[in-house]
Amino acid sequence: MGGKRRKSDDDDDVEAEASASGWKKKTRTTEKEEKEKKEPLRPSMIKNKEKRSELHAKLKQQKKLDKRAKAKARDAALKRALDLGEEPPEKKVPRTIENTRELDETVCKPDDDELFAGNDADEFGSILNQQQTPKILITTCRFHSTRGPAFISELLSVIPNAHYFKRGTYDLKKIVEYAKKKDFTSVIVVHTNRREPDALLIIGVPDGPTAHFKLSKLVLRKDIKNHGNPTGHKPELVLNNFTTRLGHRVGRLIQSLFPQDPEFKGRRVVTFHNQRDFIFFRHHRYIFETKEVKKTESKGKKDKEGKSENVPEQKTIARLQG
Repeated sequence: MGGKRRKSDDDDDVEAEASASGWKKKTRTTEKEEKEKKEPLRPSMIKNKEKRSELHAKLKQQKKLDKRAKAKARDAALKRALDLGEEPPEKKVPRTIENTRELDETVCKPDDDELFAGNDADEFGSILNQQQTPKILITTCRFHSTRGPAFISELLSVIPNAHYFKRGTYDLKKIVEYAKKKDFTSVIVVHTNRREPDALLIIGVPDGPTAHFKLSKLVLRKDIKNHGNPTGHKPELVLNNFTTRLGHRVGRLIQSLFPQDPEFKGRRVVTFHNQRDFIFFRHHRYIFETKEVKKTESKGKKDKEGKSENVPEQKTIARLQG
């Protein structure tokens, strides 16, 4: 009656399954722990806000220290190479969008005769060939902001032979017809929201074309510290990276706003830089300054004590004034 029950084959199978399942569970836990050990802890893994911010600050500080250590190692390697008279290590070039960009087939080459053949026959040929002087009419939308007049005064100082006309209640079509009668070559409409100007509409007169540009991050001359005042000289125009067919067309449209005989004595420069579908605008004036720079001669004259003499040297420095 009280004897032990004899194990059956079914019991052996149950124990084997249990041990097998336990072995599998242990294996999964071990793999998870190893994976957590290999992967570093990221702030996004932490749900607590304070702990997450603490870890983020630690990682940021560690990244800063690593960057400083690498800079010190580079400086030490450069100094060691110069002391030994060896060639310094090559400077690494950072990977950017510009130097990793694939070759674009739409970029126009300088020897593209088909593109440049139609330049004289387009709408801007008479202006760019100096057969006609650019004359610009500037107006606004019907409701302009508080910074609108300041921006218009900036345009009048940048673009020579530009004239401002108050919009009033006139339709844009009537303004363009008036510009045709008065021999204007272009019409610029400044569109503003309640705060500041946000768009420019450039209309070629009389045959077009029309281009619409959005404005962003507008900085006026009065907002620049130690800014200069523009002179009445005709500016030099610089266009960068207008290399595609569309860019070539837009570049000629911008060129038609300015005279083609710049007065270099005024040292005024207007730059339009095309990059990543944005056109960056700058208005500068060159300033040439002469400064004395002390130059130490390593293999030159020496004084009585055997030290090298400091020879002053006149050096002309060109800087830009906004």
